Amino acid sequence: MKFKLIIALVTDDKTDIVTEAARRAGATGCTVINHARGEGLKPPTTFLGLTLEGQRDVVLFLVEQHLSRQILETIAHEGRFDEDPGSGIAFQIDIE
Repeated sequence: MKFKLIIALVTDDKTDIVTEAARRAGATGCTVINHARGEGLKPPTTFLGLTLEGQRDVVLFLVEQHLSRQILETIAHEGRFDEDPGSGIAFQIDIE
Protein backbone atom coordinates (compact mmCIF):
# COMPACT_ATOMS: atom_id res chain seq x y z
CA MET A 1 0.00 0.00 0.00
CA LYS A 2 1.32 3.47 -0.89
CA PHE A 3 0.77 6.58 1.18
CA LYS A 4 0.95 10.36 0.85
CA LEU A 5 1.52 12.91 3.58
CA ILE A 6 -0.80 15.90 3.32
CA ILE A 7 0.46 18.92 5.20
CA ALA A 8 -1.97 21.76 5.85
CA LEU A 9 -0.80 25.06 7.33
CA VAL A 10 -3.94 26.81 8.54
CA THR A 11 -5.06 29.61 10.80
CA ASP A 12 -6.14 28.27 14.16
CA ASP A 13 -9.80 29.04 13.46
CA LYS A 14 -9.72 26.75 10.38
CA THR A 15 -8.16 23.69 12.07
CA ASP A 16 -11.45 22.02 13.03
CA ILE A 17 -12.99 22.80 9.63
CA VAL A 18 -10.04 21.23 7.80
CA THR A 19 -9.84 18.12 10.00
CA GLU A 20 -13.58 17.44 9.73
CA ALA A 21 -13.52 17.95 5.95
CA ALA A 22 -10.59 15.54 5.61
CA ARG A 23 -12.37 12.91 7.68
CA ARG A 24 -15.48 13.20 5.47
CA ALA A 25 -13.24 12.77 2.40
CA GLY A 26 -11.66 9.57 3.74
CA ALA A 27 -8.85 10.49 6.14
CA THR A 28 -8.80 8.29 9.23
CA GLY A 29 -6.94 10.67 11.53
CA CYS A 30 -4.44 13.48 11.79
CA THR A 31 -1.74 15.07 13.91
CA VAL A 32 -2.12 18.74 14.83
CA ILE A 33 0.86 20.87 15.83
CA ASN A 34 -0.45 24.02 17.49
CA HIS A 35 1.01 27.52 17.54
CA ALA A 36 3.45 27.23 14.64
CA ARG A 37 5.03 30.42 13.41
CA GLY A 38 6.12 31.35 9.92
CA GLU A 39 6.72 34.28 7.66
CA GLY A 40 5.52 34.86 4.12
CA LEU A 41 6.62 37.31 1.47
CA LYS A 42 5.81 40.28 3.66
CA PRO A 43 7.26 40.50 7.18
CA PRO A 44 4.65 40.40 9.96
CA THR A 45 3.14 43.66 11.13
CA THR A 46 4.24 44.80 14.56
CA PHE A 47 2.91 47.32 17.02
CA LEU A 48 5.31 48.44 19.74
CA GLY A 49 7.34 45.28 19.20
CA LEU A 50 4.35 42.90 19.39
CA THR A 51 3.47 40.79 16.37
CA LEU A 52 -0.12 41.24 15.24
CA GLU A 53 -0.15 38.10 13.10
CA GLY A 54 -2.03 35.09 14.46
CA GLN A 55 -0.58 31.68 15.10
CA ARG A 56 -0.91 28.85 12.62
CA ASP A 57 -1.56 25.17 13.10
CA VAL A 58 0.20 22.45 11.16
CA VAL A 59 -2.12 19.54 10.39
CA LEU A 60 -0.56 16.29 9.15
CA PHE A 61 -2.60 13.59 7.40
CA LEU A 62 -1.06 10.26 6.41
CA VAL A 63 -3.47 8.89 3.81
CA GLU A 64 -3.65 6.17 1.20
CA GLN A 65 -2.42 7.37 -2.17
CA HIS A 66 -5.72 6.75 -3.99
CA LEU A 67 -7.55 9.03 -1.51
CA SER A 68 -4.97 11.81 -1.32
CA ARG A 69 -6.10 14.01 -4.21
CA GLN A 70 -9.74 14.05 -3.09
CA ILE A 71 -8.77 14.83 0.52
CA LEU A 72 -6.40 17.60 -0.57
CA GLU A 73 -9.03 19.24 -2.78
CA THR A 74 -11.72 18.89 -0.10
CA ILE A 75 -9.70 20.59 2.64
CA ALA A 76 -8.63 23.38 0.27
CA HIS A 77 -12.27 23.99 -0.68
CA GLU A 78 -13.69 23.79 2.87
CA GLY A 79 -10.83 25.87 4.28
CA ARG A 80 -11.45 28.49 1.56
CA PHE A 81 -7.74 28.67 0.78
CA ASP A 82 -8.33 30.20 -2.67
CA GLU A 83 -11.06 32.61 -1.57
CA ASP A 84 -9.50 33.94 1.67
CA PRO A 85 -5.82 34.86 1.16
CA GLY A 86 -3.71 33.94 4.17
CA SER A 87 -6.21 31.42 5.55
CA GLY A 88 -4.08 28.42 4.74
CA ILE A 89 -2.24 26.24 2.30
CA ALA A 90 -2.07 22.49 1.81
CA PHE A 91 0.30 20.26 -0.12
CA GLN A 92 1.20 16.60 -0.32
CA ILE A 93 4.44 14.65 -0.49
CA ASP A 94 5.27 11.03 -1.23
CA ILE A 95 6.02 8.75 1.72
CA GLU A 96 8.31 5.77 1.46
